Amino acid sequence: MRWLDALARRAKAEPSVAERMTAAYEAAGRGDYAAAFEIWTPLAHAGVARAANNIGACFSEGMGVGRDAELAERWLTLAAEGGDPIGQRNLASLYFKGEGVAQDNARAVALYRAAAEQGDAPAQDMLSWMLLEGGGIDPDYVEARRWAEAAAAQDVAASMTRLGMIFHNALGVERDAVQAALWWRRAAARGDADGQAMLGAAYHLGAGLARDAVAAMVWLVRARDGGSPLAARFFEAVRGTLSSADLAEAERRAALPLEPVA
Repeated sequence: MRWLDALARRAKAEPSVAERMTAAYEAAGRGDYAAAFEIWTPLAHAGVARAANNIGACFSEGMGVGRDAELAERWLTLAAEGGDPIGQRNLASLYFKGEGVAQDNARAVALYRAAAEQGDAPAQDMLSWMLLEGGGIDPDYVEARRWAEAAAAQDVAASMTRLGMIFHNALGVERDAVQAALWWRRAAARGDADGQAMLGAAYHLGAGLARDAVAAMVWLVRARDGGSPLAARFFEAVRGTLSSADLAEAERRAALPLEPVA
């Protein structure tokens, strides 16, 4: 049985797929994508779907190799067909943007849904957005809310902001200013600039919570600094209601660290 002993020694000497994937991620973490690419390539050819996704991502972003949208699509298709949720999500992004493939929102939705059903939070978030906004497909407010709730349960702040908008605009639900404000507060506390802008607007208007001009300015300052275009709609109107002392207090509070909200 020497051949069995030799086979056992060989198996023991060769690193496992998990070990090789870990080594590749460590190389990528150091910025050495060329080394990571060399590890992922044979694994992808052997049918490891996540490795195929990573190669596709390298070609998509030009990490360790030249950017090539067609090769990105080829490898991401292999990953998606292999059932990898990140590969499905990344391939969906190509179809949504029309990079290396013909732009196809219906195909993007199908791929985002496949990834979302496997629990991929970014895919759940994007699927919710597409079902809400339409973008060439029929909107479905009930499904948009369901997937936003799933992503929010995984702490995706953008989906929390979207849920606030769903309740604010009565999209498939009864209008509920209190629920809208609660979702915006959760998103705002996690740093989502649009959620901060809408929470500031809610404080300004007294929608779903008590009117508070200083609190409104606190969140609008944070939203403005975070790059939300929504902040500009309310910023000057709120600032015009504040004394110089109140404005200074709002700016002081806006500079404080965010406090977590459940």
